[in-house]
Amino acid sequence: MMTKASGEEPKIWGGSIVGFGLYANKYASGREGECMKIGFYPRKQNMSLYLMCGLEALQPLLSRLGKHKTGKGCLYINKFSDLDLNVLDEMIDDTLKRMEQ
Repeated sequence: MMTKASGEEPKIWGGSIVGFGLYANKYASGREGECMKIGFYPRKQNMSLYLMCGLEALQPLLSRLGKHKTGKGCLYINKFSDLDLNVLDEMIDDTLKRMEQ
């Protein structure tokens, strides 16, 4: 789903996060670096989905997504069958569009 949406091949970040696409990130401290636009981390307990545009921007879609929890910058899901995959696809597309602006 993320490969199709981004047109990018997956890249491993930090040894275990699968990320797609790149953007230049500038921190409040002035430090700069590259980061993935979207990604996921398949943990034993649950899966983390990283949508780097910020979850606040996706609030209308989150309300329709299905069973999930949110952290500061990611979604936590237990299984894909708990989600509306069409809404997840919209969220991924929306994130990528916002990252291009």
